[in-house]
Amino acid sequence: MPAKLTLGFLGTGKMATALARGVIRARLVTPRQVFGSDPLAAARANFGKLTGARIAPSNLALLERASVLVLAVKPDQVAPVLAEIRDAFTRRHLLISIAAGVPLARLEAALPAGARVVRAMPNTPALVGAAATGLAAGKAATRADLDLAVRLFSAVGVAFPLKEALLDAVTGLSGSGPAYVYQFIEALSDGGVASGLPREVATKLAAQTVLGAARMVLETDQHPGALKDMVTSPGGTTIEGLHELEKGRLRATVMSAVRAATEKSRKLGQAA
Repeated sequence: MPAKLTLGFLGTGKMATALARGVIRARLVTPRQVFGSDPLAAARANFGKLTGARIAPSNLALLERASVLVLAVKPDQVAPVLAEIRDAFTRRHLLISIAAGVPLARLEAALPAGARVVRAMPNTPALVGAAATGLAAGKAATRADLDLAVRLFSAVGVAFPLKEALLDAVTGLSGSGPAYVYQFIEALSDGGVASGLPREVATKLAAQTVLGAARMVLETDQHPGALKDMVTSPGGTTIEGLHELEKGRLRATVMSAVRAATEKSRKLGQAA
């Protein structure tokens, strides 16, 4: 990590705050190396309170203080923000965009020629330090720029450098994926309630089961199918439940959900 790294957030909402807290917690930067700007006073105040970072009075003032800029605004705010900072964006600046669906070409076109840009697609579990992020480098971004971005997002979960064309698949899988998992947890809880468990207990059992199963996949490095077989005894309860999931086409439905969300992301990117 560069010794003199200064990190500025254009937009200080929940995702920006989560990332800032993560990189500070990981000691990649100190709070005094982090700055934020936002038109909403409440967002600025909350960002400063939760991170200890300093608040810049404007986006242009932020560019004077920070060399690495995280564009953390809604997609419809990207154009006006980049138009505002264009003339102040120099070769010392690196822009990392987390604006959903906004392609590198559009980001680069809105900045001076040769601007260094990285596009990132994190997901909402960044708020609890468990994000899954895909990143792609722009034409002028260096390997060091991409490595820096990967380190920053690894502070709030896991991060993978990819070709930009694959970021739509990242959106369909991990970007939208938490919603699929929430629905599955809710269904597990409903099943528990239907079987006599109190709702609060059923929901906590369901969430902890999903958490534990995910950790088994990540920490044992075994294929999910192998871990499934470890739980499945001949003639036992698990195989009966799995049979019902197969009859309901769970796997095919989830695959279709990821592919549908990927295609939707692709279309939104083309329209941007």
